[in-house]
Amino acid sequence: MSNTVERIKCLIIGSGPAGYTAAIYAARADMKPVMYTGMQMGGQLTTTTEVDNFPGYPNGTDGTAMMEDLKNQAERFGTEVRFGMVTKVDFSTEEGGIHKVVVDEATELEAETVIISTGATAKYLGLESEQRLIGGGVSACATCDGFFYKGQDVVVVGAGDTAAEEATYLANICSKVTMLVRKDYMRASKAMQHRVNKTENIEVLFNTEIDEVLGDNVVEGVRAVNNQTGDKTDISVTGVFIAIGHTPNTQLFKGVLDMDETGYLITNGKTTKTNIPGVFAAGDVQDKEYRQAVTAAGTGCMAALDAERYLGALE
Repeated sequence: MSNTVERIKCLIIGSGPAGYTAAIYAARADMKPVMYTGMQMGGQLTTTTEVDNFPGYPNGTDGTAMMEDLKNQAERFGTEVRFGMVTKVDFSTEEGGIHKVVVDEATELEAETVIISTGATAKYLGLESEQRLIGGGVSACATCDGFFYKGQDVVVVGAGDTAAEEATYLANICSKVTMLVRKDYMRASKAMQHRVNKTENIEVLFNTEIDEVLGDNVVEGVRAVNNQTGDKTDISVTGVFIAIGHTPNTQLFKGVLDMDETGYLITNGKTTKTNIPGVFAAGDVQDKEYRQAVTAAGTGCMAALDAERYLGALE
């Protein structure tokens, strides 16, 4: 540990739309924010090649470029962006207490307020061909990327409410949606199953998994395997949407901050306040419903305002 402990007025853990937006607002409020980006600077959006639905980009942009724009904007107002990973936290439970964190298991810091924007990680199947084609036709977000497959055939992998929602959303855009369900039943609610069954251009294949995603640089199809018979079938599609859930990046805060049963941080009502005074959560780390860049940015703004008001009330 270093001998001198740095004191920070507003510490932001994690980058991405939520973190950078929080940084912009905190910096403009003269809170002198310091951000630790985590290992994936810019978050999930840096794995997205094209972003067409974020306001202010009439011709679209790509995820990495957009995150660089947000980073530059945050730095313009005085945010100090540091590459590093927060590895330990010791949050004070007292109103006005000082929160302690350790970065990269080596540097101890103190913070008057903390904004957590560590996001969530999409679950993938783990196939080499799938990982290679992320951004080339493999996606974990139909709302983000479905538009690019208008009038085309796509596959959705999953059996829960998220998969059913993504399939019905894509069915309005695409010619045909094939759902691959690993078991002989869907886990989705009855209401969502009815929506799927009533949608004419959705076909559900039970006991079916992806053996391989086909294509060199872009998706050209999938090789599906029936896990009961072992029979393999090639399905010609241009898009593969993996809808088997997300994992919130909250392991660091287990036993410290209130979470739901799946690990998402719980915030108080319409605010970004956690159960610890002076600690706030923004973006996908506390939002399992929308998971969009624009909603993450909105909660980042809210977190900075909540943090500013928290400090103001202490004065």
